Amino acid sequence: QVQVVESGGGLVQPGGSLNLSCTASGAIIRANSMGWYRPVPGKQRELVAAVTGDGRTHYADSVWGRFTISRDGAKNQVFLQMHRLSPEDTDWYYCMTKVGMYDYWGQGTQVTVSS
Repeated sequence: QVQVVESGGGLVQPGGSLNLSCTASGAIIRANSMGWYRPVPGKQRELVAAVTGDGRTHYADSVWGRFTISRDGAKNQVFLQMHRLSPEDTDWYYCMTKVGMYDYWGQGTQVTVSS
């Protein structure tokens, strides 16, 4: 079994920054891709940012240039640096870890951008 745990969410003012962290542990040697997603009403979760096992990164258009994803492959950790946050970024952020052909999800961490 693989456990995925996020941390780092919270309340921040518009224009501020937050850093999210995610650690995958358990029956895992090395994760393939890891990423951050947020829910979309009536749809599957949408990609915020992801990083593949070989270091390629992908970003949603809405966060391009403001968010930076990075990973520590040896520790199966992924990080999301969030800058110039706006109220539209308010949401639950879920970490996904792909191990083999399976996706494992964390419980989410809440980000609230408000003055």
